[in-house]
Amino acid sequence: MDNPVEFVEKNYPMTTKAFKAFQVEQYNLFCRKQMDHGPGNIAMGTTLESDQDINLAIQGICVRMNDKVNRLVHLVLKQKKTPQNESVMDSFKDLSVYGIMAQIVNERFWGK
Repeated sequence: MDNPVEFVEKNYPMTTKAFKAFQVEQYNLFCRKQMDHGPGNIAMGTTLESDQDINLAIQGICVRMNDKVNRLVHLVLKQKKTPQNESVMDSFKDLSVYGIMAQIVNERFWGK
């Protein structure tokens, strides 16, 4: 079996089913947040037409991801207590979505 998708789905069916379910959940989260915020916050007020605009937007995503990573380090490794406002899993979800958003920006599809 040379197809990695077929191999993994056959050998790890619960894992692949969960992965797909989380992707759908995160897509729905992305759509809800886009409906609330629109594309401008990621575009950093630019038109995303130049390489400089794209770079600025990617930098903004990096800052947001860094905030989430530092929050996770604090909550999971240092503080080790239950957060009061946003769960650890919410931060992981946001990180996953930000990674995809960066790819969309990089391909110049953001907000289109």
